[in-house]
Amino acid sequence: MISTKKITFSYGKSTEFSFPDILCKEGETLLVTGNSGVGKTTLLHLLGGLLRPKSGEISIDNTAINFFSERKLDQFRGKNIGLVLQQSHFVEAFTVLENVALASWLASGEQKIQKAKQLLEHLDLGEQLCKLPSQLSIGQQQRVSIARALINEPKLLLADEPTSSLDDENTFKVANLLENLAKEFNTALVIVTHDSRLKERFPNQISLS
Repeated sequence: MISTKKITFSYGKSTEFSFPDILCKEGETLLVTGNSGVGKTTLLHLLGGLLRPKSGEISIDNTAINFFSERKLDQFRGKNIGLVLQQSHFVEAFTVLENVALASWLASGEQKIQKAKQLLEHLDLGEQLCKLPSQLSIGQQQRVSIARALINEPKLLLADEPTSSLDDENTFKVANLLENLAKEFNTALVIVTHDSRLKERFPNQISLS
């Protein structure tokens, strides 16, 4: 579960954001929409602990993360937050399976190879385990990113424009997949997007302006 209270952030003196309060419970999906430049990605980075708010509070699983030290925040993020970003940032020399398992090693010091394999098979990527990320389609790479985000069974899953480069058919496949996985893993899911195709798909949403 994630909740926020009176979050603000600024890039110097020229750009300041004030965000509406957010509440997303376990197994639920929240869609955050808005035009370019209104702070959607900034908000996602705040929720993921990649940026710190100027004021306000961010709580994940009843833990206020914005008061953590950098080291403790890194540890908490690795174990409790899954990120599906616009750019996948794979280790190109690693196979698909190795990329997913790497996320578990970074969080816990243990490479959960079998769990990574099960997740990838669950996402219909069982035949792609030994391929390099560059050998996959964009849609397949997106599913690898989702598997990597879920490997540590996070309390919160954040997806930044997960459908922006997909056609209509794959857009709704990914949307359904994310929602179903959030319910299956009992994870709060926040999707940040300007993709109007998703607005009718997810009734629980807020719009930034």
